[in-house]
Amino acid sequence: MATLKELRDERLRKLDELKALGVNAYPAKTERTHVLSDVSEKFSELEGKDATLVGRIVSIRKFGKLAFIVIKDTSGTLQLFLRDGEVEKFIAEDSQLGLEQINLLDSGDFVQTSGKIIKTQTGEISLGVNKLRLLTKSLRPMPTKQDGFTNKEERMRRRYIDTNINADVKERFIRRSKFWQATRDFLNQKDFIEINTPVLEHTTGGADASPFVTHMDALDQDFYLRISQELPLKRLIGGGYEKVYDVGPRFRNENYTDEHLPEHQAMEWYWAYADWREGMKFMTEMYQYVLQETFGTLKFKLGDFDIDMSGDWQELDYKQALQDKYGIDIYACSIDDVKKALKDNKLEVAETENKARGIDKLWKNIRKDVTGPVWLVNTPLFISPLAKINPDDPQTVQRFQAVIAGSELGNGFSELNDPIEQLERFNEQQQMREKGDKEAMMLDIDYVEMLEYGMPPACGWGYSERVFWAFEGVSAREGVPFPQLRSEIDEVTKTIYPDVKL
Repeated sequence: MATLKELRDERLRKLDELKALGVNAYPAKTERTHVLSDVSEKFSELEGKDATLVGRIVSIRKFGKLAFIVIKDTSGTLQLFLRDGEVEKFIAEDSQLGLEQINLLDSGDFVQTSGKIIKTQTGEISLGVNKLRLLTKSLRPMPTKQDGFTNKEERMRRRYIDTNINADVKERFIRRSKFWQATRDFLNQKDFIEINTPVLEHTTGGADASPFVTHMDALDQDFYLRISQELPLKRLIGGGYEKVYDVGPRFRNENYTDEHLPEHQAMEWYWAYADWREGMKFMTEMYQYVLQETFGTLKFKLGDFDIDMSGDWQELDYKQALQDKYGIDIYACSIDDVKKALKDNKLEVAETENKARGIDKLWKNIRKDVTGPVWLVNTPLFISPLAKINPDDPQTVQRFQAVIAGSELGNGFSELNDPIEQLERFNEQQQMREKGDKEAMMLDIDYVEMLEYGMPPACGWGYSERVFWAFEGVSAREGVPFPQLRSEIDEVTKTIYPDVKL
């Protein structure tokens, strides 16, 4: 069996032969009248008519004066039928090949072809070719599943191969695009305005996460990559906008898990003069719209969970859930009680463990068994530094979290707009940071100053593409086109490029 280098060398030989003939193997100009699926789907009206098609060669068969080439584009595949005497002659300056140059083509090459739409004697819908142009000469053969291209990490590393040979992966990222388009469409229909917020921030906040740090030479200052769009969007609410949102990347310097990526896409919206109860109703409708547009259904089988998103959501009380599971009162218990509960349930106890972080771990252990959809409500004040206090229970805040199939798939609350209280909570978070909690929020004095000028009552919500991953039924790294991986250069590549310093 030939090695990759040997196969590549053979293709390089063909490329050299094409060059010697005066052929540009990478021309810029391309023409197309139809996508390939048009030919099969509209054959009755297109039969006998001229068409110009483009695509990547899947296979080539040549039998004397006949040749059959299967090509594919993003819509599907089609057979090309070439017969001696019907294919125009070789014209080097137009990258036009005759039948005698077919042997210089390989699977993976891109071609442009013109002719009449026909059925062959065997009944195969085809293009009867009269003109064939080379658009791109490929130097490496596309691997197949049979070749062993099944390793998950290798597939992620070379996603351009993965989407070529695995149609389900290609369709996944089309659905991912539909998910974000539906998100935008719903918000736009509700008169929200999309405003992109900065990725580089002097002070980052809006979530419990450790940020990435970079340096801007122009200002000679360090900046953080944002962990959330929250605080800039709320500055816009203070700036006179009433309905705003942002869809874009955010960055959290944390480990990979099935639900987390250090870089991922997220959406946040903020709505002036609305509260958390209005937010719940709004998000119930939004989930239904986005999921229906993306997947064409509201009923899902997600692991062991049967999920129906078409009805009303139940509510789950935070305090009661922990009382029922662990027998502890989250307000009366000590940090030692929390640590004991963590140990008893075989959960990690960090060296810098504090009550808020420990109780959050205990909740997440409950969450994994919740079918949903439910709204987690009455979240403790001590783990929600940006939410309004619930007047019915001052120990809790007006926060609502989406819990579906064992995962948290979104978070919102009535926004805290009291500048004095916000500063106090920032100071509490700052003290946690000083004690070693790198995920505690930073004190953002500019945001406090904005609140002092006045921000109206508002509700906010955010979800990430974790929602898509969950309903798609894939892990985080499988759910994005190009997950971050450790940089590696394999030995085959080093062999192929011996004169390149790698």
